[in-house]
Amino acid sequence: MGNVEFTTDSETAVLAQELNCMKAMMSLLLKAIGQADAGKVIIKMEKYISQLDDPEQQAVFTSTVKQITYAYRQ
Repeated sequence: MGNVEFTTDSETAVLAQELNCMKAMMSLLLKAIGQADAGKVIIKMEKYISQLDDPEQQAVFTSTVKQITYAYRQ
């Protein structure tokens, strides 16, 4: 997987759609793995976020995880 090259469009609208797709996919994956394991994934991601040095990156990651968590709980 580390050698796979994913092509990405340079248009911001396309990038936004790709990101929305990834968020939806993550929400569905969390639903598929079950509540206990999904909770572990979210906790590990929150721990990872707390270790980031860049406050702006922390804010973006936090917002994204909140959106995915909200979608997962729907």
